[in-house]
Amino acid sequence: MNAVQNTNTIDLHEVVQPLIDGRDLSGIAESLTSASTEQITILLERLGPKPRAVVYRLLPKGRAIEVFELLSRGLQGDLIRGLQDTEVAAIFAGLDPDDRVWLLDELPASLAPRLLHGLSAKERELTAEVLGYPKDSVGRRMSPAYVSVHESHTVEQAMQRVRARLDDAETVYTLPVLDTSRHVVGVVSLRDLLRADDHEEVSTIMQRAEVSTAYQNAEQAARKCADLGLLALPIVDKESRLVGVLTIDDAVRILEHEETEDSARQGGVEPLRRPYFATSVRILVSSRVVWLLVLAIGATFTVQVLSVFEDTLAQVTVLALFVPLLIGTGGNTGNQAATTVTRALALGDIAPRDVWKVLGRELRVGASLGLLLGVIGGSVTALVFEPQIGLVIGLTLLVVCAMAATIGGIMPMVARALHVDPAVFSNPFITTFVDATGLIVYFLIARTVLGL
Repeated sequence: MNAVQNTNTIDLHEVVQPLIDGRDLSGIAESLTSASTEQITILLERLGPKPRAVVYRLLPKGRAIEVFELLSRGLQGDLIRGLQDTEVAAIFAGLDPDDRVWLLDELPASLAPRLLHGLSAKERELTAEVLGYPKDSVGRRMSPAYVSVHESHTVEQAMQRVRARLDDAETVYTLPVLDTSRHVVGVVSLRDLLRADDHEEVSTIMQRAEVSTAYQNAEQAARKCADLGLLALPIVDKESRLVGVLTIDDAVRILEHEETEDSARQGGVEPLRRPYFATSVRILVSSRVVWLLVLAIGATFTVQVLSVFEDTLAQVTVLALFVPLLIGTGGNTGNQAATTVTRALALGDIAPRDVWKVLGRELRVGASLGLLLGVIGGSVTALVFEPQIGLVIGLTLLVVCAMAATIGGIMPMVARALHVDPAVFSNPFITTFVDATGLIVYFLIARTVLGL
């Protein structure tokens, strides 16, 4: 059975890797011919930098651009570094303006002028327009290649504009409707245009437009587009004039990017921005080591607390048995609150101005959880050891859970108010903080109840 047939039944990587090892370029090209775009994308994600560049060079130009657009932004940047200037120029020119900007954000700044120089004057102007907006704004993620219609146009005139821009427009399914000053006054769908009479004016069939300004945060605009179920969201400048559109596929891509980043930082690592097997061990180490060092330094506070209360532990050694339980419960409670509030912030359910409302709710939630866990934990401890120890454990769980939930709920909101990523302020730092303060609460309660 030849290589082409194998790709239909066996993982493409298993077929191509031996060919790469044997430097059989014709065999690799033959295997790629029958493979789908998705199979080739997965293959490139699993290869190292040099083999990836070799395999990519064997793809036909049109297929190469299709595959390139499916790769993660980080992997696109890695691939660009392994290709020749002429190959890079061809790929860069084949991308949409917003996709070019995504790629430029992953590359060293010194490469941008060289890549932009290889574009046509028109494409360079469109790309530069998107590059001119702040890095985290939706203006940097919108597409300037749109089709708009005038409110006084007839349906026939609008359809003529659509047909004229079919090859270069990002989308034609939702069309912004403009007045004479290029202000967005509505939107009209292609479906409604096809259903209407040719001589009917667009103003009679258009619908109210939801818009975002180009300077709005990209995640907020993407969330708006997704929540409203829009195929495209018109993007306007400070004077409410149309400058681009954010399509639903780009909105989903933005949300995936942000959620991947948040989940990584909540787990105490930096986002990889590329598939696991395409990430070198060096990058994996660097994405984790800084956080581990920060958390290790933070853990020294816990050690300091234990040393301060060393005499208390010496008098009642049984207290040491419950340290892992208490700090673990406190950390988990804080992490739960932080995750819930961070998610609510991302969805727009709450805002920094709601800080006191959130504080009150999380205090009640934490106290309720602490009361429930305290009764159960204290009762079991009283039966196994003695009632006084059970009372210490029950009271500590009550206070620690209330405190942890409150801190966990507030810190993401403080981060948002300071324009810092809430995920950075959440789980790892909350765990460290709650560990130290929870132990202080524990030993103070123990001293009071036990009379130490």
